[in-house]
Amino acid sequence: VIIIGSRGVGKTSLMERFTDDTFCEACKSTVGVDFKIKTVELRGKKIRLQIWDTAGQERFNSITSAYYRSAKGIILVYDITKKETFDDLPKWMKMIDKYASEDAELLLVGNKLDCEVDREITRQQGEKFAQQITGMRFCEASAKDNFNVDEIFLKLVDDILKKMPLDVIRNELSNSILSLQPEPEIPPELPPPRPHVRCC
Repeated sequence: VIIIGSRGVGKTSLMERFTDDTFCEACKSTVGVDFKIKTVELRGKKIRLQIWDTAGQERFNSITSAYYRSAKGIILVYDITKKETFDDLPKWMKMIDKYASEDAELLLVGNKLDCEVDREITRQQGEKFAQQITGMRFCEASAKDNFNVDEIFLKLVDDILKKMPLDVIRNELSNSILSLQPEPEIPPELPPPRPHVRCC
């Protein structure tokens, strides 16, 4: 499962709340890609999830695009209190269309529900955007208040399992753990920073 979206929408917070049940008020921006593994039980099966947290800044797009290809599920996050993060959604959808498998399950998440008083994007706007994309689910959540976080991931995994052929699941279960993705490769090295070239 990969988590994508603009900078500062709470991607890392959602992942850490789900995997470690922790919340950091002042998270540093993710550099490149980070990941965590969590084993969940669903439909009587133990499933080991690899959750990849990607950087929101455009300069990391060339690195993070490699992680779209093998993703079984994609969580696209925006901040309900920042209109620009919602306006960026079509840009993220282009990345999904370009790099992700057509079979990947999609889930749109409006995060920071705990900041309701500062809301700039209505729930209806989020629902409307999701309805325009075939098979995309929609949910609002709060990593800070731990609201809907487990539900987001478990529903996505359930949708992924529904799509998997039964024989694949049976074969994978011979060792009693169903891994939804191959073992993680070592993330590619970050390109060296370019020297600042300044114009007159």
